[in-house]
Amino acid sequence: MGTKEVIRILKEVPETHLRILDIAWKVTGEDGTVDPQKVAFYAEELEEATKEEECYSKETKEAVRCLRELLHS
Repeated sequence: MGTKEVIRILKEVPETHLRILDIAWKVTGEDGTVDPQKVAFYAEELEEATKEEECYSKETKEAVRCLRELLHS
């Protein structure tokens, strides 16, 4: 597979929005620090978003590994 083919495939990958970023804003207090009460309130959502982020991170690392393998084959 050539470089042009890899670029074409990568352009087709949809943008991903991780909920963890939205929740980080929700749990931040007025002074910019993490508010423990807000963390407790959003705990379940935070847990789910953390799992989502971990899965995304793992999949991204695998994609990078595959791309490196393609480059060296």
